[in-house]
Amino acid sequence: MAYALQQLINGISLGMIYGLIAVGYTMVYGIIGMINFAHGDVFMVGAFVALISLLLLQAGGVLDGPAAILVMLLVSMAITALYGWTAERVAYRPLRGSFRLAPLITAIGLSIVLQNFVQVSQGARPKPTETLLPGGWEVMRDGAFVVQFSYSQMLIIGITLAVLAVFTVLVTRTPLGRAMRACEQDRKMAALLGIDTDRTISLTFVIGAALAAVAGTMYLLRYGVIDFYIGFLAGVKAFTAAVLGGIGSLPGAVLGGLLIGLIETFWSAYFSVQYKDVAAFSVLVLTLIFLPTGLLGRQEVEKV
Repeated sequence: MAYALQQLINGISLGMIYGLIAVGYTMVYGIIGMINFAHGDVFMVGAFVALISLLLLQAGGVLDGPAAILVMLLVSMAITALYGWTAERVAYRPLRGSFRLAPLITAIGLSIVLQNFVQVSQGARPKPTETLLPGGWEVMRDGAFVVQFSYSQMLIIGITLAVLAVFTVLVTRTPLGRAMRACEQDRKMAALLGIDTDRTISLTFVIGAALAAVAGTMYLLRYGVIDFYIGFLAGVKAFTAAVLGGIGSLPGAVLGGLLIGLIETFWSAYFSVQYKDVAAFSVLVLTLIFLPTGLLGRQEVEKV
């Protein structure tokens, strides 16, 4: 019981990270129908920016502890948001009216560029860092085994829930949110009604990149080691989470992320850890066989 509870806590914190990345996938797909395969590498860049910010703060002796985490988070979000805007403006917008494979190929190219840029500029070796939030809350004890809810896991869950709450209010209660929902339903009609669709799509990329930066910072705080390749696997799993929950559905993206995180942790705990990815993707396949639109997805309505 105690071991299962510990894995449940670990799975939820990991799933929250996947969910944040998956929201970026599903936002872009919902508005322009494109899978941004470079999004996982935006997560990686966000983690590296957070690490560089931390090292600069420690070298200058300016801030430490929670204040340093806040600065890391804000700097990472700002820089990756700028990247998201630039990528959409330079790489994706000129291809918006071309055949459907062109943006996909461009996204894969951007992913390779980001991976190689970080590898050349930061080195290929893993970059470890000391734990900023050591310790945690002892949930229960079963003999020598202690179930611990670490402070880093509390921070991951708390910040993720707060960010998703703010984002939900943004989408449902603000003019930008109404413009995003209008573009999702019919981009041409939204433009005819006076909505600046280019601006709306750019801001969608900016918000998605900022959410990936939050995930990257949380990953660094939780696991303490990153490398230039973490974006590929995390991006594939987050995309799997978005499809599992229902591509285009924001609650589905978070639900899919939680399910992938729980499947990984419980499979690693009770079965062979080498096959944890196989288990996650097998659940995706079975879900799509019986629920082709995902758990919370909806059927697309063909416009004629």
